[in-house]
Amino acid sequence: MVRQKYLSQAALIVSITFMCMYPPFATDMYLPALPEMGRYFGASEFLVGMTLTIFFLMFALSMVVFGPISDKYGRKPILIFGSGIFMLASVACALAPDIYVMLAGRFLQGVGSGAVITVATAVIKDCFRSKILTRILVITQSLGVIAPMAAPLIGGFLLRFTDWHGAFYVLILLGAMNLVLSCLYTETLPPEKRYKGSVFDSFKLLKNLAEQKAFMTPLIMFALLSLPFMAYLSVSSFVYMENFKLSAQEYSYFFAANASTSVMGPIIYLKLKDLMSNERLIEFCFLVSVISGVAVLIPGHWSAWAFLFSFLPFTVIGTVARPFAMEILLNRAKENVGTASSMINFVPSLFGSMGMALGTLPWGDFVSGLAIIILGATACSIFMFRFVDRL
Repeated sequence: MVRQKYLSQAALIVSITFMCMYPPFATDMYLPALPEMGRYFGASEFLVGMTLTIFFLMFALSMVVFGPISDKYGRKPILIFGSGIFMLASVACALAPDIYVMLAGRFLQGVGSGAVITVATAVIKDCFRSKILTRILVITQSLGVIAPMAAPLIGGFLLRFTDWHGAFYVLILLGAMNLVLSCLYTETLPPEKRYKGSVFDSFKLLKNLAEQKAFMTPLIMFALLSLPFMAYLSVSSFVYMENFKLSAQEYSYFFAANASTSVMGPIIYLKLKDLMSNERLIEFCFLVSVISGVAVLIPGHWSAWAFLFSFLPFTVIGTVARPFAMEILLNRAKENVGTASSMINFVPSLFGSMGMALGTLPWGDFVSGLAIIILGATACSIFMFRFVDRL
């Protein structure tokens, strides 16, 4: 492990956690301001919605690009580049005179966010081992679940004091803070461990990794469990406000209640890890997912409270599965960790975008649709589990 010159171990952990949090904030914090933004720009709902779509697309694609590049040139240059691009893109969004400049800014925000979060994951493997690695993953991955859920609440709070610009001014500040931390970071991938081929050849590492069954099978298996969670994020407002006739304020309380239970996942994971084998732990995750899916399908229709308590087990098990999956996959990545990191982050993002699309299909009612998505994704994950040689 390369010692940090300017950052203590605690400061390094805080910086990695911060890196993992701010891309989700960039995705979700301005959600409550979307209608206002549309009126400000005189833009259609489609174009305003594209500010989310284009960010998420570039976020996923840039992770694939910058993982191999970080294995070639090191972590720090990519981290500084990503942080700088994100900050400048946030300035462009905050000062955008029309929707098209906003879309360009969101495009670049996605690029910067993907670069940062890929390097952050690689740095975890570069710097930590054994039980410390497990604990760091618990912290960063659980916040990766909480941040997308908390961000809209923060955005709604900001709207009490400012307009839609406020969210992007906050993102400028977050980008600037991360750029400073990036400059203080000491490179953790020494030259002798970097990929020696050309930049073009470095992208062949992705192909080589995709052909490794022992890595890709558990990655896809765990990624499937992220699909229903993103479906929930995409339809929760419709369920609570249209199905159960809650006000926007009441919806935010139910939304926050679900988010608050996410903190239980890491604690449960650390406890179960000492009590169960990896195989029993993943089977436990499957069992809870099935129970939650059945609960959403049947009593989940009865009331807002019934829906909340039906989906809560899946929320909790998601924060159990995320650090569990990351630890398994990083331990299997013996070299070219940046490439592995990009794949580890890209595949769940891809499945997450599928979940958002599936969640908003014309199901008849979103509660039944969400239940079907939970049960279907879990069934596919169980099927994948049959092909995992050993976790």
